[in-house]
Amino acid sequence: MEISVDAAKVHDPECEIGDSIGIKMDTSSLGRIAAQTAKQVIVQKVRNAESDVVYNEYKNKKGEVATGIIQRVEKNHYVVNLGKTEAILPTKEVIPGEAFRQRDRVKALILDVEKTQKGCTILMSRTHPNFLAKLFEMEVPEIQEGIIKVMGAAREPGERAKISVYSEDPDVDPIGACVGVKGSRVQTVVQELRGEKIDIIPFSKDHAKFVCNTLAPARVSKVYINEEEHAMEVIVNDDQLSLAIGKKGQNVRLASRLTGWKIDINSESEVEVTSKKVIDDLIERLKVSEILARILHDEYLRDPRDIAKLTPEEMNKITSISVEDCKRIIEQSKLIKDEILQDTAQEKEVPEIPETEGVAPTGENEEDTEQAVTP
Repeated sequence: MEISVDAAKVHDPECEIGDSIGIKMDTSSLGRIAAQTAKQVIVQKVRNAESDVVYNEYKNKKGEVATGIIQRVEKNHYVVNLGKTEAILPTKEVIPGEAFRQRDRVKALILDVEKTQKGCTILMSRTHPNFLAKLFEMEVPEIQEGIIKVMGAAREPGERAKISVYSEDPDVDPIGACVGVKGSRVQTVVQELRGEKIDIIPFSKDHAKFVCNTLAPARVSKVYINEEEHAMEVIVNDDQLSLAIGKKGQNVRLASRLTGWKIDINSESEVEVTSKKVIDDLIERLKVSEILARILHDEYLRDPRDIAKLTPEEMNKITSISVEDCKRIIEQSKLIKDEILQDTAQEKEVPEIPETEGVAPTGENEEDTEQAVTP
């Protein structure tokens, strides 16, 4: 509370503006309930102050790795003692097959720090992709110094992970630095993640090259890019197909998460069959040469509806044919697009006649009725 200077000088003649003074109260008239209430208020204020201290300390540590001791094992989570406070490690944020006991030492990522009415809640995770990135940062001095950057990470906890790295210094090999002498650095991370297999991928600003890198050890033959749908069609040799897809699609799934691109993998034999059908269809419907049809196919312009969206100038840049020819092809594509829309609309307008069991056609019913009433 605040009081005036004159009122304050009654209690302390030497006080000045901004000073704090204590006023002794007569508690002899206060009862047991009032004393208990005062105690509860003081305890609550102290708890709030402690919670604020913890929150202010850990809110800036969000995304960092912390080490603690398992204090309690609950049904759906572990309670981790971080020293000054406790954190929650949910069982769903633990690597599959991993189990901790009381007093076990555990290392995890601080996933979130929330301030609630009950105090400060710290949530931890051992399955988040950033946990992998932070472990490499702790093991590789070049990452700490900023020479090497971790560009992204994708994980299927306990099974396999991919991490992309990039070196600002052309003389520093980012892969070699992360692997370490005789694999010492990467093995430390693998042991912390309970044997999780880790692929270290060189990052590239060329999207197609980066996707090819993430699909290693499979060798890629061709890549078709669809910028509009943010997708890539990756072509591999027949003997590389299973390697590129991985066990239960794991390799391509992690590659897609790491790059942010939708990846469709096909073998050369499959593509040869489907490509021929698409090219023949373009030749027939758009009345173009086989060379031009192949160019449109390779540029992912395989549907007349997509070609109809282009301007003659855009198509000219892609195909290098004259603007007049581009106009003709685009107009033809628009006609085909309209035909497709009309066919679709007609299909929707045709009503479906439900079949009713036990009901004969109208004519048969009338004849049966006449026969039934004839004497």
